[in-house]
Amino acid sequence: MLPPFAKYLRLLAVAALLPLTADAGVRRFTYVYEATTGRAGSVDFENWITFETHTPNDSGFREAAFRHEVEIGITDHLQASVYLADWQYARGEGTSYTGSALELIYNLTNPVADPVGLAVYQEYKVGRQFFEWESKVIAQKNFGRFVAAYNATLEAEWEGRDLEERTGELQQSVGLSYEVNPHFSFGVECLHEIAFPDWGSAERGVFFAGPNVSVRAGNFWTTVTALGQVTRGGDEPDLELRAIVGVMF
Repeated sequence: MLPPFAKYLRLLAVAALLPLTADAGVRRFTYVYEATTGRAGSVDFENWITFETHTPNDSGFREAAFRHEVEIGITDHLQASVYLADWQYARGEGTSYTGSALELIYNLTNPVADPVGLAVYQEYKVGRQFFEWESKVIAQKNFGRFVAAYNATLEAEWEGRDLEERTGELQQSVGLSYEVNPHFSFGVECLHEIAFPDWGSAERGVFFAGPNVSVRAGNFWTTVTALGQVTRGGDEPDLELRAIVGVMF
């Protein structure tokens, strides 16, 4: 019997093969955020799946994480997103609810008209005995058909009955995408993570890199990224696959 997340993989495959009929808004990356925001009144519904497999310490590791998100353009510079549910399926453990969140992105400058596009990002996630705070600075520059983006992220988590377990993480990510035509683009993403258990000494950083592709079909779009771990972090997956399917209203 197929695991519960198999149906989502099939849906992602169908969405990616839809006929290319019109242009639509799209994420060019799945791990890197862009500085631009949706126009006022725009609504986008997104479904995420992130599949992780095989760590240096556990060859049998398998886990899939899901997100259902509604993204709304409040003004032409302010965008809000609600994560209706984050949940995961772990091999041998079944499914579990992770949390729900509010995300805000405010665009400061334009990546085409200005020397560099800038935006600030804030996220608050709440779950059972869990709270997360994530802040991000986003930079982007468009060079004709090329789009380059960089994110610097600071993440703090509190877990446990009294939220006594504390961890922090510093992330840097960069992406480069090339638009072949209005319906298809491809590129590469890189991610560097440094964890701070209990906000003490930093652990050895881990680095991931890999390709991505993005397809637009009418009001639908799909972006898929495959990241491989370049370092040998014992608890981090050797391979991560992330796909986001979106529809604009």
